[in-house]
Amino acid sequence: MLQENKDTHSRLATRLAFFIAGFVTATWAVLVPYARENTGVNDATLGSLLLCIGIGALITMPITGALTSRFGCRKVIIAAVAVIILVLPLLALITQPLLLGLALLLFGVGVGVTDCAMNIQAILVEKQSSVPLMSGFHGLYSIGGIAGAGLMTLLLACGINVTVATFVIILCVVLLTALSYPGLITYANPKEGPAFAMPHGIVLLLGIVCFSVFLTEGTVLDWSAVYLTQIRAMPETLGGLGYTCFAVAMTLARLTGDKVVKHFGRLKVVVAGAIIAALGLAVVTFIPVWHVSLIGYALIGAGCANIVPVMFSVVGQQTVMPQAVAVPAMTTLGYLGVLSGPAIIGYIAHFSSLPVSFSLIMLLMLFVGALAFKLNLNQIGSSAD
Repeated sequence: MLQENKDTHSRLATRLAFFIAGFVTATWAVLVPYARENTGVNDATLGSLLLCIGIGALITMPITGALTSRFGCRKVIIAAVAVIILVLPLLALITQPLLLGLALLLFGVGVGVTDCAMNIQAILVEKQSSVPLMSGFHGLYSIGGIAGAGLMTLLLACGINVTVATFVIILCVVLLTALSYPGLITYANPKEGPAFAMPHGIVLLLGIVCFSVFLTEGTVLDWSAVYLTQIRAMPETLGGLGYTCFAVAMTLARLTGDKVVKHFGRLKVVVAGAIIAALGLAVVTFIPVWHVSLIGYALIGAGCANIVPVMFSVVGQQTVMPQAVAVPAMTTLGYLGVLSGPAIIGYIAHFSSLPVSFSLIMLLMLFVGALAFKLNLNQIGSSAD
């Protein structure tokens, strides 16, 4: 009974950690216009400042495995969330671009370490269970994103000062962190080998899959509104519907993903997901009706939803690299997809067109499906088989 209660607390804490990560990330997305107005920067400078978040995450993600091995998941997650809590109110107040860049760098450090450490905790908690859990954990990240953006938008729409609204968000994060604290595990896998190593073997292939899927997600996030309004003549006021359909479909698919993985196995889920995402991209690219494009974005979200969670389950059970090194290596490679994807699409669109860019992403998702067969996912410690 004691072990059962401990497992329940660990699962709840892991879900809360994922929720918090999505919650604070979405909150910053709402704050971006205020940060731009406060600093008076142009689009190009704002783009450079936003890169600071990614740089901060990429700097610290590779060493998170070593940190969790030494201090345990609980201390690392709490410390990372503390950094986020301290920095978040500054993002709505800073008026100097250089200081904003520094704050965003620290914000990226907090987000990157939290992201990596919570996935390490999720892998350990799933290993203790007899059923798949990873999709559900990642589903809470999506729900957190919807809740963070929704609450912040609601507070601002009610006329509440942006600084006060930000402190309300921080209070929520503090309360959620306090709730998660007892269930955050005090250990991680022992450190083996260097603090960071380049991914190789199956870890490299898993990282390539994550890179491809994150690149696709980043493309939808940054380019869906532009594509719908400029290419499909959707009214500008409705431009956000594409990403909304994508996010809602992804969230629903992740919340049911654990049962799907348990029933069908990892290989079928990844291959089917890649095909569904490619089909969605084909709908968006080749059917010139924006109403139909919304269905395409929903298909992309549903298809991508459970691929990355499966990759995290697998990386925790492979033996080519120690987990303390493999998880940060794969996470870092995947995160590069989020950062580079929008830029890659922009360059391709500049020299050809956005439909051509989306067609290439469609081929990339088909490549993911093909790569899944080489990974032999169902044979790597899967509890679904």
